[in-house]
Amino acid sequence: MTKRDNSLQRRFGPTALVTGASDGIGRAFALQLAEQGFNLILVARRRTALRELARDLGVRFGTEVAVIPIDLSAPDAVATVLEETKGAQIGLVIAAAGFGSVGPFLHQDMASEINMVDLNCRSVVELSHGFGQRMAQQGRGGIVLFGSLVGFNGAPLSATYAATKGFVQSFAEGIAAEMRPLGVQVLSVAPGPVGTGFAVRAGMQMGRAATPDTVARSALAALGRRGTVRPGALAKVLGWSLAMLPRWGRVRVMGVIMKGMSGKDTAGTPAPGKDTAVSRG
Repeated sequence: MTKRDNSLQRRFGPTALVTGASDGIGRAFALQLAEQGFNLILVARRRTALRELARDLGVRFGTEVAVIPIDLSAPDAVATVLEETKGAQIGLVIAAAGFGSVGPFLHQDMASEINMVDLNCRSVVELSHGFGQRMAQQGRGGIVLFGSLVGFNGAPLSATYAATKGFVQSFAEGIAAEMRPLGVQVLSVAPGPVGTGFAVRAGMQMGRAATPDTVARSALAALGRRGTVRPGALAKVLGWSLAMLPRWGRVRVMGVIMKGMSGKDTAGTPAPGKDTAVSRG
């Protein structure tokens, strides 16, 4: 069994809840939190993947793992999660569930775009409110939310996704200031390209992408010490470079970057609905 560093557990409490835990960044958080001694509640849509991960974490780290297979974009999903975790001493919430689309906005499936807003924004607000209240009563806790490098301005070819991440960034900054005096730390994680299922499905060129492990490790190190963290060298370089431009310039540059990564054009003519690329926990 791996030697544990329990410092985060001592700061925040015995149990962490991770959404989007079946794959990518969420899975990386689950692994690192188990290594640090947390008991876990894992939330994602894929029941089989969650159970396999729970079994693996139990064997490797001896941690207690509960699973809640549910689609957080459903209207009553967060209420169900809150009800099923009512007796747990949850000290950390990692809200990693989410997905995005790539391609011209007018070619996207509107039901999928609205579903993205529900998952990336509405469920995040509900989770933060429900668990934030519990943490405030405990006098300690941490909430990790996920913005993105594209969330600081508009992004052609990923307009809805960028807007949802802009919402999360602003939301995280606002509630962080409110909750800090109550003992609750809120962190926005704003990575650049990350090598996950999103990149594979989008056919994006991700040679310099950060790994999910890097994102999780950087976020856990920054929690309680910073308000926003940009994991990975590329995110830091791009973030600094874009910050030097006016907003309209950042939008234009982001369009060039997205076109280069996806091989698509803002004026492209593929059939509607064919450009969507989804990555969900």
